[in-house]
Amino acid sequence: MSRGRRGMAKYWWTPFLLNVLLGIPGVVPFWLVWYLMVNWPLAELGWTVREPTENDGMVLWLVIVVPVVAVFTMIWWLVNAPLRRRTSLTPHTFWLLCGLAPLLPTAALIANSP
Repeated sequence: MSRGRRGMAKYWWTPFLLNVLLGIPGVVPFWLVWYLMVNWPLAELGWTVREPTENDGMVLWLVIVVPVVAVFTMIWWLVNAPLRRRTSLTPHTFWLLCGLAPLLPTAALIANSP
């Protein structure tokens, strides 16, 4: 394996690992967005069934969800934007990797749930 190829393969793991690590606390905003979507817009469309004990309304949840998702998105962007300039990956590949890697911890929790 040539020297340049080995360095490029090594650097591919850096954004992947950083985004998987970001995905660990990212479980909270992902779950909040899913809960909000299941109980209001998707339930209104008839695609899901609303939680029967959920009677607080959507505004309370938006007050919780919006700041949590905003903080996570800012941290995600602040980690990935400088890293993008230092990687040899194409922009499309980099952002696809950085968009999907944080979902892995949530997917692992869903896969291991009873």
